[in-house]
Amino acid sequence: MKKFLLAVFAIVALAGNMPASAQNEKTETTFTVVKENPITSIKNQNRSGTCWDYSSLSYFEAELLRLGKGEYDLCESFVAYKTYMDRAKKAVRTHGDVSFAEGGSFYDVLYCLKNYGICPQDAMPFPGSLYGDSLFNSTQMWPMANGIVEAIAKTKQKSIPLAWTKTLESVYDNYFGKLPEVFDYKGKTYTPMTFSESLGLNYDDYVSITSYTHEPFYSQFALEIQDNWRWGLSYNLPLDEMMEIMDYAVRNGHTFAWGADVSESYFSRSDGVVKVPADIRDKSTTGSDAERWTGKATTIIKPTSAEGEKTITQELRQRAYDNWETTDDHGMLIYGIAKDQNGQEYFMVKNSWGEYGKYKGMFYVSKPYVAYKTMNILINKNAIPKDIRKKMGI
Repeated sequence: MKKFLLAVFAIVALAGNMPASAQNEKTETTFTVVKENPITSIKNQNRSGTCWDYSSLSYFEAELLRLGKGEYDLCESFVAYKTYMDRAKKAVRTHGDVSFAEGGSFYDVLYCLKNYGICPQDAMPFPGSLYGDSLFNSTQMWPMANGIVEAIAKTKQKSIPLAWTKTLESVYDNYFGKLPEVFDYKGKTYTPMTFSESLGLNYDDYVSITSYTHEPFYSQFALEIQDNWRWGLSYNLPLDEMMEIMDYAVRNGHTFAWGADVSESYFSRSDGVVKVPADIRDKSTTGSDAERWTGKATTIIKPTSAEGEKTITQELRQRAYDNWETTDDHGMLIYGIAKDQNGQEYFMVKNSWGEYGKYKGMFYVSKPYVAYKTMNILINKNAIPKDIRKKMGI
């Protein structure tokens, strides 16, 4: 027994002398599902800036599943074609002041469904197939389209040549395929509008929600981001209520489209678990020229989260937005809640990068990260708690 105890003490002593990196070796996180709602298969946007398209249509496909309307594969090419044409026209009308870029917003997809309709994936060529690729690849298409739009938007001529839209359409025709006027689906003939109507979704039920202090709460405003070029409105709510909506929605059978910043160095693309480190330094204006003139300094918010993550406040979130630390990077789908072995809860996220990584195309994101880095969400208003809906006036 004495020899055994001596051996134990020796092991403990050796552990005490181990390097900190060895003692603090990362323990693999394991998850237990709390609530998981039905979704369609993982897609791959590949080499294109169409996350807004994939995530939004993934959300509406999940809505169709939730409502018992069956499984659909809605066509991202149709939405991208229509959206890029509209954005090009807006860029020309504003002499290039509206950016012409691959990105977009959830509202672009909602606008398309309401005003142009939609078609199933099979009604247009499979992404990439027209130019010898297996998936979307916009590295050649986009410079051509951008060159056309920039030439017209910045022209010195006194009138705009009427043929420019036809020239742009020819580029899209070769990249996406021609837009179908009619098509057959499961034995019936549709136009894009009649097909959209046949889905049975009330598009007026879908609202965008955000949370920032530079606009009044419980009002609507257009998020000041380049890809919100249609100036779609979002309801502005306090952070705790935005988070309450997300949690309530998932637990009650809903999913939602999630727009967020994924550019941070701590957003891991490999292990499938995303958190906000507690030791991130907050910027402070203490001692700056701004403080000397205004008499005010930004307060450093210290991490206090028991789970080892930074505690996210409304002020911290706002400062990250105002400093361009939180940017409009990526659209995804949140469809579930899980908890780790320590009881901490995470949202389950479906991505559009194919079946990559540990969890084959999905990942787990902590609630502090969601609170900190969410730009906005698109959600069915019926997924919002009644007391909050009343404050929103919907």
